[in-house]
Amino acid sequence: MGAVTVGNVTIGDGNFAVIAGPCSIENRDQLLEIAKEVKASGAVILRGGAFKPRTSPYSFQGLGEEGLKYMKEAGEAAGLLTVSEVMDSSEIELVASYVDIFQIGSRNMDNFSLLKRVGKSGHPVLMKRGYMSTIEEFLLAAEYLLKEGNTNVILCERGIRTFEKLTRNTLDLSAVPIIKKMSNLPVIVDPSHGTGRADIVAPMSKAAVAVGADGLMIEVHPNPRKAISDGQQTLDYQAFAALMEEVGELRAFLYNQQPFKPMAKLKAL
Repeated sequence: MGAVTVGNVTIGDGNFAVIAGPCSIENRDQLLEIAKEVKASGAVILRGGAFKPRTSPYSFQGLGEEGLKYMKEAGEAAGLLTVSEVMDSSEIELVASYVDIFQIGSRNMDNFSLLKRVGKSGHPVLMKRGYMSTIEEFLLAAEYLLKEGNTNVILCERGIRTFEKLTRNTLDLSAVPIIKKMSNLPVIVDPSHGTGRADIVAPMSKAAVAVGADGLMIEVHPNPRKAISDGQQTLDYQAFAALMEEVGELRAFLYNQQPFKPMAKLKAL
């Protein structure tokens, strides 16, 4: 199977990577703290939105370039790679100057002009499945990136819209083994957006491991109840650390992989 390597992190081909961080970057000090905490629990990539596509135009839209600066600083301080969303072709160079991996969000999976330009950039890409897209449409969207010569593409299953109302989306874990049969691209799972419920992020994360996902994307915040966006689906530090331990043990059992090794102290931070 295929894999994507960015810096010192490989995703796929037996290498499992956890991406963690807040939905939205809220301020510098908080992001530095979050980066330290998720790294200590075993995450290797820091996530955080600087440009936020929101359903309501009155919702928090992100800190923009200021947030990207905080992301770069936090990633370097904690020794983590970084990923953040690029929403428009005009932002490609700006976002690339601050983060290691572009995120193409669910709403932009069908923005083919953006995909072409991101593909031409050669910058590593994490592309989320459109919330009303089939697996075939998801893979064809990835082809827009690959066709431009960018092979550093990671796919993310993050749930699709169905008639079910008890979860934010329906997390389609069947997509993981199907995509692995149909392509050589690594596939991770986002159970935070996929369910919209912090109380079931852990079991769905473990289910993602069981079906062969190459990684997870988890939203983490020091106080989810006070998060500016998506607090209802976000884990606090203690819950994230517990999840990482359980995921590590499950991978050791299923795939004979070494559990994550939490870092007891990060004095340099």
